[in-house]
Amino acid sequence: MNFSLLEAGMLICFGISWPFSVWRSFKARSARGKSVGYLILLFLAYVCGVLHKSLVHFDLVLILYVVNLLMVAADIALYIRNTRLDRRADAIQQA
Repeated sequence: MNFSLLEAGMLICFGISWPFSVWRSFKARSARGKSVGYLILLFLAYVCGVLHKSLVHFDLVLILYVVNLLMVAADIALYIRNTRLDRRADAIQQA
């Protein structure tokens, strides 16, 4: 088994930002300014990375792909929650 050091470095650099993004989404309680399309593309990119590491070139970098994938999934879930909160706030404001 080998380890892709540069690929791991890339995923660590990307991965460092995800907890901050998830935390901001959680605290903001609003989906305004967030692009769900962008999040879905990132999610699909990480799925491709997981599949590649699982089926073609297995190494421990798979763990980093999975961690990043879970963070993006959490951000998507918060986007869905925040969209509902935005709709509720808009309905109250219009009433």
